[in-house]
Amino acid sequence: MNNSIKPILEINNLTKYFSVAHRKQIHAVENVSFILERGETLGIVGESGCGKSSMGRTILKINNPTSGRIIFDGVDITDFNNKKMLPYRRRMQMIFQDPYASLNPRFTVGEIIEEPMIIHHMGTSEERKAVVQSLIEVVGLKPDHIRRYPYEFSGGQRQRIGIARALALNPEFLVCDEPISALDVSIQAQVINLLEKLQRERGFSYLFIAHDLEMVHHISHKIGVMYLGSMVEYGSSDDVYKHPLHPYTKALISASPIPDPIQAREKKRILLEGEVPSPIDPPKGCPFCARCRYAAESCREKKPAMYEVEGRKVACELYSPDQLKKYSRLGKTPEQAVFEK
Repeated sequence: MNNSIKPILEINNLTKYFSVAHRKQIHAVENVSFILERGETLGIVGESGCGKSSMGRTILKINNPTSGRIIFDGVDITDFNNKKMLPYRRRMQMIFQDPYASLNPRFTVGEIIEEPMIIHHMGTSEERKAVVQSLIEVVGLKPDHIRRYPYEFSGGQRQRIGIARALALNPEFLVCDEPISALDVSIQAQVINLLEKLQRERGFSYLFIAHDLEMVHHISHKIGVMYLGSMVEYGSSDDVYKHPLHPYTKALISASPIPDPIQAREKKRILLEGEVPSPIDPPKGCPFCARCRYAAESCREKKPAMYEVEGRKVACELYSPDQLKKYSRLGKTPEQAVFEK
């Protein structure tokens, strides 16, 4: 990687709270940090309600952050108002989760794809129509689909329309907010293949939010694991998926289905006890301590830092420098110590 080239996105201690009744707040995103390089995909995984979508929307300034910094292509856009954000909207786009709710039913496909270009005053009417026709073909739809309405299409076709709309402004960075969760398995593969093809051809950078760990491992260069608004593990796709460190990541991966019935029977499932704490009243210390079999008293009092371990980051006191020295004296790796405890 050329060090003179700025990352497309730097997120520093991003926090987002939502106000609710009785002066309480939902802690949706809590001190999340990461760097996304150009042409790279960062997969974000975690349970429903862990803050994945809220983080994506906050990065795009659909929601204003409570604190932290959002640096896009070297420019701090955290405090930009709508007017200042306008030129950046063209460079940052979103593919929404629900292809049935994210398309205007009163617009034809051509009008849906053209609308962002009209808003941003791009080209003449003829030039925009040419772009729309080109994008229809790029996402694998037929030329005559341009005059049809969303209700005439399947879920997979609607998601392709959503992708074409996101591409209309020729963005550099896309937040893919669970773009395949509402689709059949066979259609999911087609959409993923399309996203990968577009990345190879146009150099897009993706923040890919999903539940499917296998799919995230396939499409991502790096993976971030979120729990209760916090990033608990972050590293290369292979490292996180094949050799997880955080107890929650281990449990999450152990729960992913395996198509081979023999391997599935032999696979050891890590069952978590207890309930996910409320984001309105999160625990004082580690967000996972109430469900972690390795939690010590210190875990309940102090939130762990993101420790650098084996080329990745993990928010767990098992991997603090002091604990690693202890394991080293015992002649054990952290993984051995965790499993034997």
